[in-house]
Amino acid sequence: MEETRTLDRLAAGRRAVVAELTAPEDQRRRLQELGFVPGGRVEVVQESPWGDPVAYAVCGAVIALRRSDARQILVAAD
Repeated sequence: MEETRTLDRLAAGRRAVVAELTAPEDQRRRLQELGFVPGGRVEVVQESPWGDPVAYAVCGAVIALRRSDARQILVAAD
């Protein structure tokens, strides 16, 4: 099994596959609606100058997430 890490630890320009969402049910549903679903690909597009939020490309859209939200998404190397 490939090593997983949280999405907030992925460097800009890197790609990964969503492995699991560890957020509470209501937050998990919101993240899934945004496209962060297990098996989906995600790429770190850009970090803000202050480091939060971070822009991620997922399902053909660019979504900005706070690092605290990204910490609840486990990803594996693409």
